Amino acid sequence: MAEQQLTKNQGLVLGVLSHAEAPLSAYTILDKLRDDGMRAPLQVYRALDKLVDLGLVHRLESINAFVACAHQHEGCCSHGHGLTAFTICETCGKVTEFHDPVIEERLKNFARDSNFLSGKTTIEIRGHCSGCA
Repeated sequence: MAEQQLTKNQGLVLGVLSHAEAPLSAYTILDKLRDDGMRAPLQVYRALDKLVDLGLVHRLESINAFVACAHQHEGCCSHGHGLTAFTICETCGKVTEFHDPVIEERLKNFARDSNFLSGKTTIEIRGHCSGCA
C-alpha cells in the first residue's frame, strides 16, 4: 500500500516509527504526535492496528512496542512471509529484523507434522548487539 493511501494518523504514526532509533510504545508515539493533533491513545492504537495488518509495522510482544518494517517497500511482510524474526538488544534497544526461509520451512514442517495450522510466526531473540556485548 502506498503511503499516500494511508490515513493522516496512519501516516503520522508510520513516520514516527520510521525515524525512531528504537522500538516505541503506543504512548511514546502519542507523546511525539500531540503537536500534530493526536490526543487519544485510541487514535494511535487504531493506526497501529492497520499498519500491522498492512505489514508496514511490527509489534514486538516481549517489550510491548512497535517498529517500522525494515522491508516495507518490498511488500515482504504484508503476507509474503510466514515468519518474521527480530534480535532485540537489551542494553541499547536496537532491533534488527530478518527473514530466513530455512527456519521458516522447518517451522512450517514442524507445524504440519504436529497437525497444527499456523498463521503468523514471530521470533524475538533477546540479548546484546555487537556494540553492547
